[in-house]
Amino acid sequence: MSMKSSSRQVNGITIIDISGRIVLGEPTSALRDLFHNLIQSGQKKALLNLSDVNYIDSSGLGALVSGYTSFAGQQGELKLINLSSRVHDLLRLTKLLTVFEVFNDETTALQSFK
Repeated sequence: MSMKSSSRQVNGITIIDISGRIVLGEPTSALRDLFHNLIQSGQKKALLNLSDVNYIDSSGLGALVSGYTSFAGQQGELKLINLSSRVHDLLRLTKLLTVFEVFNDETTALQSFK
């Protein structure tokens, strides 16, 4: 299953709903492009909903970190919500849970933005 994404706006925050696998190739390119386009259009607050993501490889992790760095470089924020246990374990093992702010529900995550 390839990666699919859709985005919506809530109170000036872009929520990106991702489903599928974030792996080398088109999925990571699409995710990087999505982050780039958001930043170029002036969106500085993004929330990545990973509830339907069942697998992320090292390239996918790189795309997430790249997005985080790009947002931070523009005084923006990229946060994650609804991690599956598999994705949560991956982020814990790679120590990326210390980098990203992660939330279990959308309401709490939205309230966390400055």
